[in-house]
Amino acid sequence: MSLSLNERIWMLAWPLLLSNLTAPLLGLVDTAVVGHLAHPRYLAAVALGGNFFMFLYFSFNFLRMGTTGFASQARGGGRDTRVVLLRGLALSCALGLALIALSPLLREAGLWLLGGSDEAQGLARDYIDIRILGAPAALANFALIGFAIGTHNTRVPLKMTVLMHSTNALLDVLLVQVWHWDVRGVATASAIAEYVGLIGGLFWLRHALRSPSQPEPVWRLSALLALMSVNRDIFIRSLALLTAFFFFTAQGARLGDTVLAANAVLITFLLILSNLLDGFANAAEALVGEAQGKGDHAGFREAVSATGRWTIGCAALGLAGFALGGAPLIGLLTDLPAIRDTATAYLPWVLLLPLTASAGFWLDGIFVGATWGAAMRNTMLVSVALFFAIWALTQPWENHGLWLTMNAFMAARGMCMGWVLWRNRR
Repeated sequence: MSLSLNERIWMLAWPLLLSNLTAPLLGLVDTAVVGHLAHPRYLAAVALGGNFFMFLYFSFNFLRMGTTGFASQARGGGRDTRVVLLRGLALSCALGLALIALSPLLREAGLWLLGGSDEAQGLARDYIDIRILGAPAALANFALIGFAIGTHNTRVPLKMTVLMHSTNALLDVLLVQVWHWDVRGVATASAIAEYVGLIGGLFWLRHALRSPSQPEPVWRLSALLALMSVNRDIFIRSLALLTAFFFFTAQGARLGDTVLAANAVLITFLLILSNLLDGFANAAEALVGEAQGKGDHAGFREAVSATGRWTIGCAALGLAGFALGGAPLIGLLTDLPAIRDTATAYLPWVLLLPLTASAGFWLDGIFVGATWGAAMRNTMLVSVALFFAIWALTQPWENHGLWLTMNAFMAARGMCMGWVLWRNRR
């Protein structure tokens, strides 16, 4: 019996929701293991190194998005999907090797931006030098996960995530607690876990690597240029998004340590919301891409409408959860009275995020599936420009102005992308 569209969305989304929920566990395990060492500089070093890789790898998330869009369209059009995966893996490995070659420059630039004591930075250098060796596998995993989503194999990302995190946790305990490798052990565990995840992903997707009866050439120039074009646009979009978040953090730091810490607590709410919405955004990527590949305009509209309804439901759930559980969650995240009171004072701005940010996450999925990379780039650049303009006007309001700017940025992103979608659908 064929599934309804809503059933297909849920079947695609639930493994990704679980995968997103397990994502923060990796940082918690690293923190817990290093947090029991003799000196706080070890924890500071892992925090610096972890932030370095979070922003570095996020910049290359286009490998996941681009592969999803092309794989879903190839699936919908009945074309060779294997070649999409091979192109994504080749590009990922090339970029990963380039990151290793450039790691001394990237490391020093990143640590200069992040700051920290000389002792913490010295240990962070060791961490980065070791963990960067896992870059080819980490980027290849983006391509594998993107391909799995695009071909509707969404249980594979969940299995890969569980495998990587369990491997990392086991090696953390062994290398740090038993063999006393301190931050070097944490970095080694993370790098090895990336390769273990890559092996697992290739195994679970092995059927996709079998050559079809009429294979498409991997190195066809027009297809490679299309892949590079979409990836370039999404890369620029990701850098613009990172710029806005970096600036938000830096301006909060200028208002004092208490405000900086309170904002860090409140940003957790946005991360929770994004993890909740991403599962359905990923489902939108797969379904929209499939319809686009088939040239099925009615299917495209149905996928947009159905995933939009799921997004509205998630936004309502997020709003209710934040309203009822916001203050208790702040108390769970920090027991320092000054930070807790400051975060609670700015909590009303966070309650707006389900209303202002949800459309942008959903439309990201639509645009990825349709491979509208240029539109993603342009709408993000416009939104970031509005971010800085609104911040300039609201500086007298200090942190209230900063949170107003963040909400306006999220809303502008959704409205700009919504206008593009409306124009293209017409």
